[in-house]
Amino acid sequence: MAAMGTRGVVKEAAGFKAEEDVEKLRGAMKGAGTNEAAIIEILAHRTIAQRQLIQQAYKQSVGKDLADDLQSELTGNFETVVLGLLMLAPKYDAYELRNAIKGAGTEEACLIDILASRTNAEVKALTACYNKDHERNLEDDICSDTSGMFQRVLVSLLTAGRDESGKVDEAMAVQDAKDLYEAGEARWGTDEVKFLTVLCVRNREHLLRVFQEYQKLSGRDIEESIKREMSGCLEDAFLAIVKCIRSKPAFFAERLYKSMKGLGTTDSVLIRIMVARAEIDMLDIKAEFLKMYGKTLHSFIKGDTSGDYRKILLELCGGEK
Repeated sequence: MAAMGTRGVVKEAAGFKAEEDVEKLRGAMKGAGTNEAAIIEILAHRTIAQRQLIQQAYKQSVGKDLADDLQSELTGNFETVVLGLLMLAPKYDAYELRNAIKGAGTEEACLIDILASRTNAEVKALTACYNKDHERNLEDDICSDTSGMFQRVLVSLLTAGRDESGKVDEAMAVQDAKDLYEAGEARWGTDEVKFLTVLCVRNREHLLRVFQEYQKLSGRDIEESIKREMSGCLEDAFLAIVKCIRSKPAFFAERLYKSMKGLGTTDSVLIRIMVARAEIDMLDIKAEFLKMYGKTLHSFIKGDTSGDYRKILLELCGGEK
C-alpha cells in the first residue's frame, strides 16, 4: 500500500491487522456509552488505505457498515471528523463539494479550497466520484449554483487541464505578465478572462516566473493587483490559485489560521483541511503555520476546540512541534 504523501503526519501503522482493529472498534461501541478514546487511537493512526481494509473486515465480520455504526454512536464535529477519515480522498472531496452545493446557499469557500488546490488527477478522480456517488453531474451542479466569471473559473479548474510540465517559456512568461498588467492595472475595468487564461492553464514553474515579471513590470505583487481589481468570490478564487501555485502548505496554513482566529471557529474549514491533508503535507502546513503566525497549529487547535473533537484533531496534527 503506497502512502499518499511523504510529508503527512499520519503514517502506516506497523504490525497492522485489520481484524484486531475491528475487534477493538466493536468493543468501543458495545454496551452503554462509547469508548471514544479507542476510536481515536485506531482511526487517527491508520492511513486511508488501512482504514479501507478495516472497513472491509468490519463488514465481513459484522455484516454492517462501520460508518453506519459509528454514525449511530457519535455526534457533532467529532462524528464529522471520524466519518471523513473513513473515506478515500476523492470520495471525501466529492462529499464536501456536494455538501457545499446542496441546500440553501452555497459554501463558495469549499469550492475554491478544493478546486484551486488539487492536481489534475485529483480533480478527475473527485469529479468521477461525485458523478457516481451522488448520481449528479458536478459541472452542472456548480453551474446551477454559481454565476458569472466566478463560475467560469470553477469550470476551467474542473476541466483538469492545467499544464503540469515544469517547462518555462521565458518569452511567453514576459508576455503573460504584460497581458495580466494590461488586463488589470493598466486599464479602466478588468479583463478577467485574461486572468483566467493565464492563472488556470499555465504550469506552476511558468507561473512563478510570470509573477516575478509582473512584479518588475507593475511594481506590485500579483496578489495585491488581484485585490485591487477584483472582489467577492472571484477575488477569492484567483487569490487561492496564486497562493496554491506559490505554496499549498502556506495556503492551507492561512486557511486554518483564519478558521480559528477571532470569535467562533469555522469548523467546516478546520475539519476539511485536517482530514484531507493529514496524510499528504501536514508537516509542511505546521511548519508554515509556525513561520507565518509565530504560534504552533497544535496550540491554536487546542485553544479553539474541546472534547473528543479536540483530541482527534490534535492527533491528526501530530506533536506540538
